[in-house]
Amino acid sequence: MTLLCLALGGAAVARAEIFGGNGLFIKFGGGFAPRKLPRDRDVPVTVRLDTTIKTGDGSAPPRLRRIAFGVNRYGRITTRGLPVCRASEIESTDSATALERCKQALVGHGSFDANLELHGDEPAPVHGRMLAFNGRSHGHPVFLLHVYASKPADVTIVLRFDVRHPKHGKFGTELSTTIPTLASDVGYVTGVSLVFGRRYRYRGHDYSFLSARCAAPSGYPGALFSFTRGIFAFAGGKRIVTTLVRNCTVR
Repeated sequence: MTLLCLALGGAAVARAEIFGGNGLFIKFGGGFAPRKLPRDRDVPVTVRLDTTIKTGDGSAPPRLRRIAFGVNRYGRITTRGLPVCRASEIESTDSATALERCKQALVGHGSFDANLELHGDEPAPVHGRMLAFNGRSHGHPVFLLHVYASKPADVTIVLRFDVRHPKHGKFGTELSTTIPTLASDVGYVTGVSLVFGRRYRYRGHDYSFLSARCAAPSGYPGALFSFTRGIFAFAGGKRIVTTLVRNCTVR
């Protein structure tokens, strides 16, 4: 399997790029560490993605309805032997409870900023925590993103990212989720930052949830590649497609 995101000092630079138009923009950044990777074998990596959604005039953006990410074919996700979290275990829980119940399945963490609209009042700024867990649904791998904020009201959302593996193209793994209408209609997200990475042992062997290699041609010291693609679909039909290009160095 394969995946996404990091901006650690000395790692692949997590510079942000702006995509969009017609008054709606997405600032999309991210990278991975370490930047120096073997040419012929996979090694553990950590990944980060940062996303900001804004409008040109500062007004509320349209509601986000669907998100999809494509991950470069030379990245890899391994979940063999990794514990599984069930969505029912973390629904209607705060971050501490979700972590207590599914800590062994944790594969990522981060934060988000949003504006919450309650009872017709002015939007209230919200900052919350996000936890990503390994999961399964109907026998297929999924990733569960637990989103929680406590102020101005307790709000918990669990997003299920479905996983598929296209046979062709630059992106060997695609992750996608639909935002529940109820969740998107009580507010709108303005920024998300997520870090993924996990090492674990299973049956006496070491594994990494995320691993990658630098697929530079023989004789070349590095490579430029399409790191990840993001697709953001909004209410009203607006759709923004983003692609981050990054580089790696052969070690």
